[in-house]
Amino acid sequence: MEYLRNAWYVAAWAETLEPGQAISRTICDEPVAIYRRHDGAVAGLADQCPHRFAPLSMGQVCEGSNNLECPYHGLQFDETGDCVVNPHGTGRIPAALKVRSYPVVESHTLLWVWMGYDEPDVSLIPDFSYLDPGAPGTASKRDWITLEADYRLVVDNLMDLSHASFLHRGILGNPETLDVELEIVEDGNTLYVNRTRGDVAPTPMFDLMFKNDRANVDSWSEMRWDAPANLRHDAGITEPGSPRSEGLLVRGTHLITPSSKDTCYYHFCAVRISDRVAPADDDTSIAERLSAMRRFAFDEQDRPMLEAQQRAVDRAGGPEFLQPVMLSVDTAPIRARRMLERQIADQGPGQTGSVTSPVSIALPN
Repeated sequence: MEYLRNAWYVAAWAETLEPGQAISRTICDEPVAIYRRHDGAVAGLADQCPHRFAPLSMGQVCEGSNNLECPYHGLQFDETGDCVVNPHGTGRIPAALKVRSYPVVESHTLLWVWMGYDEPDVSLIPDFSYLDPGAPGTASKRDWITLEADYRLVVDNLMDLSHASFLHRGILGNPETLDVELEIVEDGNTLYVNRTRGDVAPTPMFDLMFKNDRANVDSWSEMRWDAPANLRHDAGITEPGSPRSEGLLVRGTHLITPSSKDTCYYHFCAVRISDRVAPADDDTSIAERLSAMRRFAFDEQDRPMLEAQQRAVDRAGGPEFLQPVMLSVDTAPIRARRMLERQIADQGPGQTGSVTSPVSIALPN
């Protein structure tokens, strides 16, 4: 399976990685040990010691040097991937005793890993600044799940939100929410899908957080996709005829990272942005409600459907042997797939070599 290599992939929420801790993530079929130094900086190395192939992520981050120590024989690797300590014999370090390093940056409360061999470009990290500390709004739990499904199936699911009228019936949609004005806008390597509805009944989740009176509203939805699979979803309601600024906005985050051809990580969070608060509500109850509803929708509804789709693909022998019959609602998912395929083709063949440059990267202001 070909991946977009010159891109940033989310490995974890930054808050989940403590100083001195290492975790393992398989991204684009490559095991990566991601660790936080004792000084707070983050780094990434191939998660396989070249000596006896032990996972480096099972080792410790050494005090003082911040080297990552192999748990099996104590070899230490610095953040460039070079072995710098061999505690055995004369301490000689063979030239081949090194691993690939992966640039890692902490941005928008997330840890991003650069999987390419070209110089890492932090400007390619999409804007998720609404997740930054001190940003306005009430945030849900920064959550994540692992799906046994091709990451592109998850993107298809998010780029076609008509499924919410059925799969998420009673939470994020109803059959009545299917009738929308649809607009698809391609802006460089970014794709937007805009959906608007006027003077209609609100979905249950939005009504709970707005006025909780089932009165009709105007609603809107804007899904932003950036390759390979980073999505922001602005969804809101307001009183019919009123400006959006007087309504409720929930800004959703959907970050899908391919692990293998049929597994992926799905990181998600939402921020409620509104001065209007539902009766007897407060920030804590809003955050808890958002977290619970989103977790249920993604883990209990999306997951079984997406994994069932993957099993159907696997039974057929692969996606090339199982072509779906397309409907009008598939325009945006098809556009996103074609844009991704173009970017993969443009990166050129191979993408081979080694990355040994330091992983400390300054983010732009």
